[in-house]
Amino acid sequence: MNTNPLSFEPRYSSSELPGKCVKCLAEKELNDCLRELLREETDSEIAKEKYEMLIAFLKSPASQKLRDKSEKYLADGKQVKIKVNFTDGKIHYKMEIK
Repeated sequence: MNTNPLSFEPRYSSSELPGKCVKCLAEKELNDCLRELLREETDSEIAKEKYEMLIAFLKSPASQKLRDKSEKYLADGKQVKIKVNFTDGKIHYKMEIK
């Protein structure tokens, strides 16, 4: 599987804007991908790989660890960006903090 990395930018909830955690963003991406597959609007092989990568990420222990870690940074007012890649059957991720 050689899918492009996924990128998530979780946000902390404020009085003006609702936040989104890494898990919520990944689940939204998963639902969007499923809709694409059902409509067959895009290259189905790429969409299938993306879907499989999202399922693997959401089921992995890394998902919860990234969620917890990113929420700590967000609570401190930092911006967080998480890139997820699936290579050689394993989830790889990189977290950037600004």
